[in-house]
Amino acid sequence: MKCQRCPKQATLHITEVLPLDKFEEYHLCEECAKKYLYPMTAAKKSSGVHADDPGGKVCEVCGLKFVEFRNTGRLGCPHDYDSFRAELVPLLESIHGEPKHQGKTPRRLPRAKAGQRELAQLRRSLQEAISDEKYEEAARLRDRIRQLEEG
Repeated sequence: MKCQRCPKQATLHITEVLPLDKFEEYHLCEECAKKYLYPMTAAKKSSGVHADDPGGKVCEVCGLKFVEFRNTGRLGCPHDYDSFRAELVPLLESIHGEPKHQGKTPRRLPRAKAGQRELAQLRRSLQEAISDEKYEEAARLRDRIRQLEEG
């Protein structure tokens, strides 16, 4: 299939989701896709202003380019999270609402395990409060820890 904007071969197929359950499909070569996906970057380059192209970033460990991640949706190695952090954090926040994965707790989690988990969280919060010099909060957390430990 040919690119819709030039005579080259189309390598990227982009589907835009529009309001009212409508879609628009674009079949573009890599160069035209970059111009379409990053219009400000293309404008800056054509005007001679240097711009960082996020599609050009490369993981130093596995060699994956960010544009390859955009095309496949798959990262190549754990180091990609650090290499593409600036681009991934907003993406993860928009998809999951948070940049950090919390996971779920099994429904049949024994109460003892839940109590241990709460104690560990309270101890971490206590250390944080002490290091931030929030002594009233630290005293409250200390009392709650004692309550749970006594049982």
